Amino acid sequence: MKGGEFIIKNQEANDVFIPEELNEEQVMFRSMTLDFIESKIWPNVAKIDKQLENPDMIPDLLNEIGQLGILGAGLPEEYGGMGVNFNTETVLSEELGKSLSFGVAVAAHTGIGTLPILYFGTEEQKEKYLPGLSTGELKASYCLTEPNSGSDALAAKTKAVLDGDEWVLNGQKMWITNAGFADLYIVFAQVDGDKFTGFVVERGTPGLTLGDEEVKLGIKGSSTRQVFFENVRIPKDNLLGEIGKGHRIAFNVLNIGRFKLGAMVMGGCKKAIEIAVQYANERHQFGQPISNFGAIKHKLAEMAIRTYATDSATYRIADLISDKIEELKAAGATKAEAKLKAAEEYNIECAILKVLGSESLDYVVDEAVQIFGGTGYSEEYPVARMYRDSRINRIFEGTNEINRMLAVGQMMKKAMKGELDLMTPAMKIQEELMAIPDFGEDDDADLFFAEKKAIGNAKKAILLAAGAAAQKFMMELENQQEILMNLADMAIDVFTAESAILRTEKMVGLKGEEASKLQILMAQTYLSDALERIHMAGKHAVAGFAEGDELRMMLIGIRRFTKFDPMNTIAARQAIADQIIESNKYPF
Repeated sequence: MKGGEFIIKNQEANDVFIPEELNEEQVMFRSMTLDFIESKIWPNVAKIDKQLENPDMIPDLLNEIGQLGILGAGLPEEYGGMGVNFNTETVLSEELGKSLSFGVAVAAHTGIGTLPILYFGTEEQKEKYLPGLSTGELKASYCLTEPNSGSDALAAKTKAVLDGDEWVLNGQKMWITNAGFADLYIVFAQVDGDKFTGFVVERGTPGLTLGDEEVKLGIKGSSTRQVFFENVRIPKDNLLGEIGKGHRIAFNVLNIGRFKLGAMVMGGCKKAIEIAVQYANERHQFGQPISNFGAIKHKLAEMAIRTYATDSATYRIADLISDKIEELKAAGATKAEAKLKAAEEYNIECAILKVLGSESLDYVVDEAVQIFGGTGYSEEYPVARMYRDSRINRIFEGTNEINRMLAVGQMMKKAMKGELDLMTPAMKIQEELMAIPDFGEDDDADLFFAEKKAIGNAKKAILLAAGAAAQKFMMELENQQEILMNLADMAIDVFTAESAILRTEKMVGLKGEEASKLQILMAQTYLSDALERIHMAGKHAVAGFAEGDELRMMLIGIRRFTKFDPMNTIAARQAIADQIIESNKYPF
């Protein structure tokens, strides 16, 4: 399945990868990473957060985890890495998401700090830097954002001028993660005023100076500083990629960054649920644990449902990217080239996961604070820190607003290039609206017939709204941000609900219906709620441009395509919560 094709095609359950299928190596990596986090990070979170008093803690911890091979797990073996596949990298990202500020440092180092060299560096640059980056001997940072260029990265003002055999850099960057201890800075600057270009700058280069550590709302253990360049002279060979092609570095590296952020925050969701349910089981009010109360059960269940759905989407996307990597390698691409192109192919799905994961974690940690009550507002308890740390994820790696518009915009671009045929099915759906609905009968032999039919219909609702919006606005659609945001919300919910159903269907085939009954309830409940959200987002989208008879017809269609038989979600959530409470952790 190509990137974005989930809107017009159905994937089979047997073709998706699910966490229940992790192999022995992946389980080993998961255990090793989790052991490190539980033994080295959580006992020291208070010290790590006092970054100004303990500036060496994060670098020292990076050295330790680097010696375990985790920093270089995804790098090719010829550069000192372990060469694990993309699904294994996803497992590592999930576990690192439970490590708070430390996970931010790791992600910046292994992702946006290291991948530009792997993807776009010369062979000499790779041989010089990647072995040290894989062990943590060298630590990396990524300098893109400036005071006047955030989401509009190409508006950067930092300049690079070639003077003989050296580049001379002048300008400033801000919000730079790992800046305080980085050995390498991936820097973007304008050549000749308008050629956005990447460079590698080493720590200690004369003219490179740092601002004070930023005092942040959360991720307080993460080093975040401004970086200043005043006549910084670097060798001509420190050019990264081609002059004027820095956007390829910046945007392509962000695809992987968005995916891994989505995987990390999903891991954070599981940790937050564990902390919340353990407190709910211990805290007594009115003579009983608060976990006995229906309101608390509802919270725990909904936290788990959103996490399960995000988990399902994460590994579904991971496997699509992994399969594409293998396909490209078989066609002659190097692993680095294949990984870059595979992430670019699924940039829509990467954007979706970033939004989905960051907003799921925000919901989960918010409810965790609520379960803790007044104590949750105290810095003596871990959920206060998790609440603060979570908020940045909706801004990191492109804001969620940018990512929503990117997802829909990329679909439209693929459609215009002929890579994704959206208009043919969209036109058929408009014809279908004029016909008498075919209610049909459920296939009793297919446990998920009704759910898959509902997902197929929800895709029609998206195509109906998106097709009409495209016809209305043509090339101006990209300026209709409110409509794009609603279309993106519809697409995110469809992809996520379908992922949960496919995972559960495959699990039933592996473990049986009885052993999977709670997962069935989670997938069904998520779908039921998602269809209501899709209906509402669809209404808002079409009301933004249609009127009169056209609007009435489209609203009828959206309502028809988002119908689903009511289910007892209260009973479902109670059953799910009971399992979480009994397990005293996230058990799925």
